[in-house]
Amino acid sequence: MSAEPRLAEVTEPEPAQEAARGTDQAVKETLEDYTLRFAPRSYRRWTPMVVATTALGGIAYMADFSIGAGIGLAHGTGNALVAIAVAAVVIFVTGFPLAYYGARYNIDLDLITRGSGFGYFGSVLTSVIFASFTFIFFALEGSIMAQGLKLGLGLPLWLGYLVSTLMVIPLVIYGMTALSKLQVWTTPIWLLLMVGPLVYLVATDPGTVDRFLAYAGTDGDGGVNTASVLLGAGVCLSLIAQIGEQIDYLRFMPPKTEANKRSWWTAVVMAGPGWVVLGALKQAIGVFLAVYIIAEVGPTAAPEPIQQFKHAFDAMMPSWIVLPLAVALVVISQIKINVTNAYSGSLAWTNSFTRVTRRYPGRMVFVLVNLGFALALMEADMFSFLNSILGFYSNCAIAWVVTVATDIGINKYVLKLSPHAPEFRRGMLYAVNPVGVVSFVAASGLSIAMYFHALGDTLQPYSPVAAAVIAFVLTPLMAVVTQGRYYLRRTDDGIAEPLLDEDGNPSAVTYECHVCRQQFERPDVAACRTHDAVVCSLCLSTDKVGDHVLPAVV
Repeated sequence: MSAEPRLAEVTEPEPAQEAARGTDQAVKETLEDYTLRFAPRSYRRWTPMVVATTALGGIAYMADFSIGAGIGLAHGTGNALVAIAVAAVVIFVTGFPLAYYGARYNIDLDLITRGSGFGYFGSVLTSVIFASFTFIFFALEGSIMAQGLKLGLGLPLWLGYLVSTLMVIPLVIYGMTALSKLQVWTTPIWLLLMVGPLVYLVATDPGTVDRFLAYAGTDGDGGVNTASVLLGAGVCLSLIAQIGEQIDYLRFMPPKTEANKRSWWTAVVMAGPGWVVLGALKQAIGVFLAVYIIAEVGPTAAPEPIQQFKHAFDAMMPSWIVLPLAVALVVISQIKINVTNAYSGSLAWTNSFTRVTRRYPGRMVFVLVNLGFALALMEADMFSFLNSILGFYSNCAIAWVVTVATDIGINKYVLKLSPHAPEFRRGMLYAVNPVGVVSFVAASGLSIAMYFHALGDTLQPYSPVAAAVIAFVLTPLMAVVTQGRYYLRRTDDGIAEPLLDEDGNPSAVTYECHVCRQQFERPDVAACRTHDAVVCSLCLSTDKVGDHVLPAVV
């Protein structure tokens, strides 16, 4: 089917009619924010700076303060700052190609992963990894909010966990439209409440900086050593999967043109890999505030952001306003990040479920699933063993992100064994591509074994390094060994219109899917196997009998 299909009326047999009815509700829901789909040009009406501001709004989370404080209290300020810097560099370098691909081709990280070494079903594995990231960090932020509600309003922790979970549901229902407004309007307030106390403390008591820099930690002697730095960096690198949430927003970037290229690149770098600059600063602030208040609240409570900011506000304001402001900061931060966690997690779970079962149950089902997992973690008091959870998780996250970033940077642009244009549609990809799957499984498996001391205590701190190095080496090696033959099941999707326009942006030419009768832009459709027409990517995913899926071309 190399000729362009005619978009004529098609008389469908009964199975196709049933499929059309079954996907009708899915189509209506996914067209709000293009869940599981390419984001079309007609929907991407925001400017680059609005998209960037929305994406960066999710970086308001308070977990960074806890992560930084935990590393600093254990290993000392010197080791903590070096660990934070090392992790930030790795996150920025690996996040750049992913952010560019998401913004340039308007697809989320799962769709990128499919065509960047994992295959149509192979990326289900990484979708689950990403979904786990969202509920782990939802639980962490919810725990921080519950601590604030307990201190400010006297709510017991279990009730605070429930409140912090339920309050995001109304906000996450409406997708990108509502989230962009929420993030833009709350960001200035959040920045003022976060930066104000820090500036005041440094300006009025310079001795706080000296005490901060001299802090040796409970496990250290004040010196910088490799093991402590790598253990700390491993915890920070658990945040490497945050780039997936950034891309959930960056996929709505407008087309890159000669007129907007400066603002386009600025937005992509700021809101893509650039998120880690703010994240690293917050982690360093977390160390500073923990050292500042440790004498008053002790090492157990010092990593709690509500305690950190309560004591910081207490130094600069009347006592009657301190607690309300601290609670307001925690609540605003929790809402800003957890609507993103719930939103992105629901996309990841839905994506995986739809591919495996060929049913679309509705994104709201998986909003509730994700929140259920998060609530269970909160009730299990995950905050008390935070660094252990994040240290373990980082091995999987690093292996995944480095594998995809290497496939884009090396296999696509240097070796040219991976197709340059992204592909995510069923029928166009092999079910599993050994390039990414083998690299990811080997890197994460060996690094996890190292993390749990299976290869000895000496190598244990090096598990995140192993995850990154193995993924970086194996990904191009596997592409060379397989000669790139498992990337594309077929190179022709049966439509003559090019995928990309003359500027290299995804084509805005529209077609009607003959199953759901909706209009979709060129990258989201392929020719149908059994009709002289086209079918959209979601209808292909939910095609139970493979009626519409193009055959393989050897």
